[in-house]
Amino acid sequence: MSTSTTTQIGVPAAGTYGIDASHSHVGFKVRHLVVGKTRGRFTEVDVTAVVAEDPTASTLEVTVPLASVDTRDVGRDEHLRSADFFDVEKHPNMTFRSTAVTPVGGDRWDVAGELTVRGVTRPLTLHASFEGGVSDPWGNDRAAFTATAELDRESFGLTWNQALETGGVLVGKKIDIEIEAELVRAKA
Repeated sequence: MSTSTTTQIGVPAAGTYGIDASHSHVGFKVRHLVVGKTRGRFTEVDVTAVVAEDPTASTLEVTVPLASVDTRDVGRDEHLRSADFFDVEKHPNMTFRSTAVTPVGGDRWDVAGELTVRGVTRPLTLHASFEGGVSDPWGNDRAAFTATAELDRESFGLTWNQALETGGVLVGKKIDIEIEAELVRAKA
C-alpha cells in the first residue's frame, strides 16, 4: 500500500474505504455514580471514507445501529435502547457526516462534522490519527485510524438521570468517544 505525505502529514492512498468491523472498535465511556466510569461499545458500524488526492477534500460518513449497544449488562443495554435514551424504535441509527478535514500536524487530523442522535444534529469534531497503511496478504490495501471526541449527551435529548442521596447523579453528562478503525480500500 502506498501512503503519501502532504506538508509532512501522513495520509493513506487516495480511494474509497469501508470498515473492517472485526478489526475495529467504536466505544464510549461515561461517569457512573459520580466516581466511576462505565464503558460500552457498538457492535455494528458502517463507514464510507473517501480519501481524496487533496486530503482536506476527503469525506467520512458513519452509520451506527444503536440497537447494537453493548455495555456487558443486558438490563442497562435494554434501558439504553428505550425511549429514556436512544429510543431505537423511533431513531434506529446514529450518523456522522464530515464537513471539513483539517491537518493538525504529523499524522493527526481534525474531522469536523455533524452527529445525529435521536433526530438531533449537532457539530462534533473527531480528533483523528492516521496509524499507518499496509497491503495485507490477500492484496487488500488497509489503513488504520484512531479518533476521540467528547460530547454533552443532554444536547442530543439524552437527559434521563437519577439523583443520588449522597449528591450528584447516576449518569454523567459528558460522553467520551473512542474509535479504533481498520479500513479497507475498495478495489478499482
